[in-house]
Amino acid sequence: MPGTLAGPGIGARGRERVTDEGMPRATRGSYPKGQQRRQRIVDEAVLVFGRSGVTSGSLREVAKRVGLTPAGLLHHFASKEELFAEVLRQRDEHVRAAAGDPREHTLVEQMGKVVAYNATTRGLTSLYTVVVAEASDPDHPAHADFAARYREGAARAADLLRAGQAAGEVRADIDPQRAARLLSAVMDGLQQQWLLDPSVDMPAHFAEFVRGYLQPPH
Repeated sequence: MPGTLAGPGIGARGRERVTDEGMPRATRGSYPKGQQRRQRIVDEAVLVFGRSGVTSGSLREVAKRVGLTPAGLLHHFASKEELFAEVLRQRDEHVRAAAGDPREHTLVEQMGKVVAYNATTRGLTSLYTVVVAEASDPDHPAHADFAARYREGAARAADLLRAGQAAGEVRADIDPQRAARLLSAVMDGLQQQWLLDPSVDMPAHFAEFVRGYLQPPH
């Protein structure tokens, strides 16, 4: 789902540690120096893009935060687009890992895990929220990609909801296609409210939505 299970997380990573923004940062000595620097660039790009968006966020600011010149940063990433692609790739990996193995968890369980994870990674959550809003402009270079993410995520979720209905875990009277879109809408909306007001309990509100809308009555 977009903002959650939309694409290709946080599992066991050996000696890696996770920053407050949710991106892995290598422990000293665990990677060659160049790889450590590359990862730090990604970590700082999460903050810059999450605050200013990809369009306004500058490579110069990212470079300054890691003690490089813009030319030095381009030694690691050839363009802003390439850097953002790596940020998004790592974000997607974290979300997948947070969701858990789909063979062991239902869709609702996976999404609940991702909501709880998102509440611990403000940098990544802000990044995704800002960039999705930015990409709503039809002229934005990522517009088509994000539209496809939502469309494909909804199709996958609808299939899983149908399976949940067959297993008696999801109400039989809901439309899986519409419910799939509602799931991502609720999750995205909760993320926006939480970013504005951290007292919003995303996991609790999502659980209430699931209880009232998806789960069969007992």
